[in-house]
Amino acid sequence: MRILVTGGAGFIGSALTRHLVLDLGAEVLVVDKLTYAGDRRSLRDCEGRPGFVFLEADIVDGARMEAAINAFQPDAVMHLAAESHVDRSIAGATPFIHTNIVGTFALLEAARAYWQDLEPEARAAFRFLHVSTDEVYGSLGETGAFTEATPYDPRSPYSASKAASDHLARAWHETYGLPTLVTNCSNNYGPFHFPEKLIPLVALNALEGKQLPVYGDGGNVRDWLHVEDHVRALVAVLRGGRPGATYNIGGRAERTNLQVVQAICDTLDRLRPDPEGPRRRLISFVPDRPGHDRRYAIDPTRIEQDLGWHARETFETGLNRTLRWYLDNDWWWRPLRERRYGGERLGLAGLLRRAAVAG
Repeated sequence: MRILVTGGAGFIGSALTRHLVLDLGAEVLVVDKLTYAGDRRSLRDCEGRPGFVFLEADIVDGARMEAAINAFQPDAVMHLAAESHVDRSIAGATPFIHTNIVGTFALLEAARAYWQDLEPEARAAFRFLHVSTDEVYGSLGETGAFTEATPYDPRSPYSASKAASDHLARAWHETYGLPTLVTNCSNNYGPFHFPEKLIPLVALNALEGKQLPVYGDGGNVRDWLHVEDHVRALVAVLRGGRPGATYNIGGRAERTNLQVVQAICDTLDRLRPDPEGPRRRLISFVPDRPGHDRRYAIDPTRIEQDLGWHARETFETGLNRTLRWYLDNDWWWRPLRERRYGGERLGLAGLLRRAAVAG
């Protein structure tokens, strides 16, 4: 297959690209703007492979997207390009609206123009897969899980922008017949993860003996999914999913944030002991962030039953693999810590504004 992957230098996008190129032998055009979270080094094993092409471009540029699609002639578009960090969306929502909403619109229009001119057989086989998040569903109570029928209830600028892009993808199917698919996944983790997110941030802070901040009481629950399980699921949806349908992808691995931080400490203590003592001593509790949903959980029954996908990694096996990767690959993360993001807290402006209003 010939597949165009947007956001292919990001965390999930690079994992998908490596899987497509190295494991499946697909021809892949990666389109990536190379923002702070995009890193071409994550694709170094794909560079020079037959059929691998990289294009630095902004998906908002509709004319350039149309030209790229027409030149590459893909069988499918897998759309992962997005601004994705909640704390950054609290500090400034503009890039999230720009990329996640306007960019998705531009890409859908470029794909539609290309798809409409295909020969009937190629037109019937073409797919546009839009990759989204469970955060569009809002917050769960003590029990239950998100299904594909759960109403949307986004609580942050990030999740609202992703909800809007989901609706655009579905509308382009209903209105124009473009064969779109939508996936909503739970929290991903694994190698090549930009160190602003919980697991890599805590792991690298712990290795450096820094404080490990936990929001609120640490009781917020997330459902964790290893990124390699996720990309296998995306390929399964691309190959067997029904156009117009949504598929929820989760690892059936709920943990509180505090449990995750403690597991990271304990695993690192085993893999690389700290002479100063157990790393749980570094845990500290900080004021919660605005709009912090209490609990997420994904019910992946549809993709398990309809497409035969199941997560292979448990949280314990996946975390162990992930932390070993960070221990063995400081060539990748150390420059990011030194030049782009040193582990400081983001989104404080929104927190301070809310405190001022409450006061």
